[in-house]
Amino acid sequence: MSFTGSVSIVVEVLEDTENVVLHSSKLNISKATIQVAEGAQPKMATVVEYEPWQQIAIKSPYTLKKGQKCSLTLEYNANLSSSYDGFYNSSYEDKGGVQRFLAATQFEPLAARKAFPCFDEPAFKATFLIKIRRDAEYISLSNMPKNKTVKLSDRLFEDEFEKSVTMSTYLVAFIVGNFKNISKDVNGTLVSVYTVPEKLDQVSYALDTAAQLLEFYNQFFQIKYPLKKLDLVAIPDFLAGAMENWGLITFRETTLLYDNTSSVMDKQLVTVVIAHELAHQWFGNLVTMEWWNDLWLNEGFATYMEYMSIEKTFPELEIEDDFLITRFKALARDSLNSSHPISTNVTTPEEIEEMFDSVSYEKGASILLMLNSTLTGDDFQQGVVRYLNKYKNMNTKNEDLWNSISKVTEMMNTWTLQKGFPLVTVTKKGKQVTLVQEHFQLQVDSDNSTTHSSNLWQIPLVFVNNTCSNSLACRQDFLLKNKSAMFNVADGVQWLKFNFKNEGFYIVHYGEEGWTDLIKTLQSDHLAFTYQDRANLINDIFSISRLGRTSFRQVLKLTEYLVNETEMVPVTVALSRLNYIYRLLDKRGMLPLVSRMTKRILRIFGNLMNNQTWDEEESVSKQQLRSSLLEVACQHKLDSCIKNADSLFQKWISENSTLRLPGDLMKTVFTVGAQTNDGWEKLFTAYKLSKIGAEKKKILQALASTQDIRKIVWLLQASLEDSDIQTQELPLVISTICKNFAGHLYAWDFVKENWDRILEKFPLGSFAIQSIVMTTTQQFSTNMRLFEVMTFFQSLKDKGSQLRVVQGAIETIKLNIQWMDKNLDTLNNWL
Repeated sequence: MSFTGSVSIVVEVLEDTENVVLHSSKLNISKATIQVAEGAQPKMATVVEYEPWQQIAIKSPYTLKKGQKCSLTLEYNANLSSSYDGFYNSSYEDKGGVQRFLAATQFEPLAARKAFPCFDEPAFKATFLIKIRRDAEYISLSNMPKNKTVKLSDRLFEDEFEKSVTMSTYLVAFIVGNFKNISKDVNGTLVSVYTVPEKLDQVSYALDTAAQLLEFYNQFFQIKYPLKKLDLVAIPDFLAGAMENWGLITFRETTLLYDNTSSVMDKQLVTVVIAHELAHQWFGNLVTMEWWNDLWLNEGFATYMEYMSIEKTFPELEIEDDFLITRFKALARDSLNSSHPISTNVTTPEEIEEMFDSVSYEKGASILLMLNSTLTGDDFQQGVVRYLNKYKNMNTKNEDLWNSISKVTEMMNTWTLQKGFPLVTVTKKGKQVTLVQEHFQLQVDSDNSTTHSSNLWQIPLVFVNNTCSNSLACRQDFLLKNKSAMFNVADGVQWLKFNFKNEGFYIVHYGEEGWTDLIKTLQSDHLAFTYQDRANLINDIFSISRLGRTSFRQVLKLTEYLVNETEMVPVTVALSRLNYIYRLLDKRGMLPLVSRMTKRILRIFGNLMNNQTWDEEESVSKQQLRSSLLEVACQHKLDSCIKNADSLFQKWISENSTLRLPGDLMKTVFTVGAQTNDGWEKLFTAYKLSKIGAEKKKILQALASTQDIRKIVWLLQASLEDSDIQTQELPLVISTICKNFAGHLYAWDFVKENWDRILEKFPLGSFAIQSIVMTTTQQFSTNMRLFEVMTFFQSLKDKGSQLRVVQGAIETIKLNIQWMDKNLDTLNNWL
């Protein structure tokens, strides 16, 4: 499929020149003219293309003088993109089995140039007037409301949209397809949710949620959303979770559509993504980072605001627990040498793509939480409002934000301009407490000590002690600016617990004596700590053990208290950490240790697993707890779990896939069912027939959990070829297959053999590529696999060897080897 287009760009000449350089990629320019004065005759211009830089030079027939305004007009044609960026084509089957086509855009970060020649950098803000010609059976949408429609023939119409607000090219968007919508007015803004016609019954929740969140942001930012309309569109074939195009936000169907049969966890996902994209309408769209090195000003803020807004607007979704787990994951990723500062220089397309990672999003959000928790009253909000008012319709740098929030620049620069985070070591002798900070960085060397860098952070420490430890009134503050510091505590203080509720982005080591006191307290009265602090202690001790500062024996001692733990976050964090070790052993084929690790996990959590119900559950945290526990229980073949899951699956089959299963149990039930040939086939049939995105995703994960190698190979091939399974799901299929022993090497071989084809689908450095690289390699822990991974990626040269995620993958394998070498004896003795 192809399209034709023309673009007129009005430019102001800042210096005498005969050339104007624009971005253009895979566009065939058929004609170019330059008009210097209004009413003057346009002159033909020459176009020279330099493909490696995705640029064209418009060579003027005469010198363009400083101060002149001129109009460039280019006519061009191109194929619709076959990947998920630029102006790309997509298709889906309607309820009658008829294939329907649509075309949609995804321009962030560097793909507007694939749809029209432009100055494709965020600092080149402009206004856009868009016209689209379409067949009668379709509608078209763009950022702005439609101004008029002109009938060109019986079957052809031209839609013209209002002139846009000032914005960057990556926020321009347009869609042509067969969509239906519902709408409501929110304080003068028409909010609409669009989807394919047969899924219109799944949009009501998104519309109500968007309306409430829009009202929240209007009040919080004290700047009214500036457009007359806000469209949210579910695209059947869409790689990203969503994209914040101003006035025309695009989503995956799973992140916008919600069916009443879905779980509260699915509702939470939809709410989170809507909240994130709406926050961007201010952070990113109204005020935009000057260059991609400060992407976090967009993404870190939108991530933090998604959590803050939902906590205020939808408290029943318990989003703060999800944010807590997210912060633990961000710490893990930021502990590698291959990490980067939040604000870091980037120049190449793949470097820019790789900025869309955990550091820009989750770490950015985490340091904003830490900052907000240290400020008083509404200081944070007022600083944000000052920033938005001062820089609206403009571009900003990292320091512009901090300068808008009083007296935080010096402190916050230590968190954004250097990579990683601090390890704080606490030593208590009598009443005297000594604090020492250093860079927490996992090192691949003989003693795995942390790096000896000179980096220092200004750390707003918050701590409690045994005399008062589990309420907000107990918290005490200490700003650690230097390498070390000391202070005294009162009589009766036996232990200290730092990073109260894990609102800071750092890890704490208490030394052997300090950990012993904390572990004893956990074992005798774990409720002396908040559940957030219990989760924090679990995460910290596993991290410090991986660093080599405490023995894994001490870690195992701490986990013994978990037989009494019932809260979702501590259980989920511990399960994740223990299951990671299980998978390392499993992928090495160390069957005796695998069996003993399984027994230990079931000994700790077995009672809690057996106590879970299999009926509908309303609470989000209870659903998340149950989902995590039963997924692991059935993975480890706990008898009661297998029996209950199989019983529900057989009932679901007997009722022709119409039995309503609790949404949080679907994945576990389907995974158990998928282990037989008959069950797998019935699930695949249900997958093809289902119109509910959340259900399809869980079925697909179950299908990919099969131990049948032929089915694994078929799933991988079908996902890559976009037959039966959409290519957008390939990263999910690969990551699910890699969790199990049966298919993980097949998935790795598949990626190696099909790397060039994968790059045709997903941009180099994109989140999809990051996911594929990490999930296929992160559980390797032998020198043979390390050599294989290094050899393969080195052979790719500029098609992957330079990626930061590749460095991280190699680093992770080396760390896995090192950890196994150090701790196998402990595992043999203690499991």
